[in-house]
Amino acid sequence: MTNTEKFRNACEDAVQTFTKLNNENQKQIKSKLEYCIGSYDYDKNPVGLYQYGELAMNELKAFKAKYPRKVNKKIITNLEKFMVK
Repeated sequence: MTNTEKFRNACEDAVQTFTKLNNENQKQIKSKLEYCIGSYDYDKNPVGLYQYGELAMNELKAFKAKYPRKVNKKIITNLEKFMVK
């Protein structure tokens, strides 16, 4: 499995986290990330996936800073680890 595929899976975990949090402010980033995952699955072009994956990571970090017990650290760690710089 390539790093891009691992990042795709980390993004899928982030979507599931946004679903569980059910925060109105995160709905747009969640839907954009879902779209990018589907787009990547179709054409294997990861540009949007990385763009919105990074936004999701930053959103989850900020949310975790306010509510430490609501976001699993592993989700953020995986997004950071497989992000292509």
